[in-house]
Amino acid sequence: MHVKDRHDIEIVGIVEADRKIFDRYAAKFALPVNLWHADLDEALTTTHPQAVLIYTNTFDHRRVVEICAKHAIPVMMEKPLAVSIEDGRAIERAARAAKIPVLVNYETTWYRSNHAAYDLIHQNALGEIRKVVVHDGHQGPAKIHVQPEFFAWLTDPKLNGAGALFDFGCYGADLMTWLMDVRRPDTVTAVTQHFQPSSYPRVDDEATVVVTYPKAQAIFQASWNWPFDRKDMEVYGETGYVITVKRDNLRLRLPKKDDEELVAAKPVPAPLDDSISYLRAVVLDGLKPVGPSSLETNLVVTEILDAARESAASGKTIRLKTE
Repeated sequence: MHVKDRHDIEIVGIVEADRKIFDRYAAKFALPVNLWHADLDEALTTTHPQAVLIYTNTFDHRRVVEICAKHAIPVMMEKPLAVSIEDGRAIERAARAAKIPVLVNYETTWYRSNHAAYDLIHQNALGEIRKVVVHDGHQGPAKIHVQPEFFAWLTDPKLNGAGALFDFGCYGADLMTWLMDVRRPDTVTAVTQHFQPSSYPRVDDEATVVVTYPKAQAIFQASWNWPFDRKDMEVYGETGYVITVKRDNLRLRLPKKDDEELVAAKPVPAPLDDSISYLRAVVLDGLKPVGPSSLETNLVVTEILDAARESAASGKTIRLKTE
C-alpha cells in the first residue's frame, strides 16, 4: 500500500466485494472508509478515475478490463495478463475498441540489472543471444504466509491459471519476449510437479519451461520450493555473458576478458524505474507502452504460458501456430 503515501497519485476509490476484507486493510493502512465500493461499474461512474490498478485474481482480469474499457479508462494490472490466450485476446479487443492502454506490472520490469542486460544485448556487446536462463521463485505461498484471500485464488487452477507455472513462469516469459523484441518462440515444452501436495493439492508447485527460437533457447525455472526467494537471469551470447544479481548488479564477462566482473548497473531513468511513474507517463503524457509492461509483449507471454500448461498436461512439445 505504498501508493497511499505518494504525492503523484490519489486514491479515489477501492473496489472490494467483501466489506470485511476492505475494513481490515482500511484499518491497517488508515484508509478513509468512504473509499469503499462494492461494484466496479458503480465506482467508475461515481469517482471518474484517470486510471485503474487491478489487483484481482488473474481470471478476473478480462472482466475488469472490459468494464474499464466501457468507461474508456486505462488500466495497469499485476502480472500475468490472463489465464489463457483466449482471455488475453479478449482484453486486446476491448483495449483496441476503447483506445485505452493496458499495462502489466512485473516487479522485475523496474530492476536496473535487467535493463542493463537488455542494453548489453541490444548494443551487441555479448553477440547474438544463444541461451537465457531465468530463475524466479520462493519457498511457496504457504511458507511465506501470504494473505488468506490471496492464497485462496493463487492455489486455484481456474483463478490463477496454474500454480508456480503461471505465478513465476510469467517472469521468464516476459523477460525473454522483451529481449527477443517481441518475437514469438517456435516451440514450448514444460514439466510441472507437485512436491507439496498437502499445501497445493490442485496446482503445480514446481515448473520448468523451455522455449526455442531458430538460434536461441530459454529456460524458465519457476518454483514454490526454494529455500530463499530469487529473481535473476543469465543471458549467454555468442561472445560474452551477463548474469543479473538481484535488482542492481551484474556479473559480466565480455569478449577477450579472462575474468568475470561484478558491475553495478546504472540507474534507470524515469519514468522507466517505477510502475506508477510509468503509468502516469502513459496516461498523462502519451508515452507509448513498449517492453515488459506492454500489451503486445504480454500477449506473447500469455501464449507461452498457455502452451506451457498444455505441454505439461500432455507431455508433448507444443509448436506455436504461425500468425
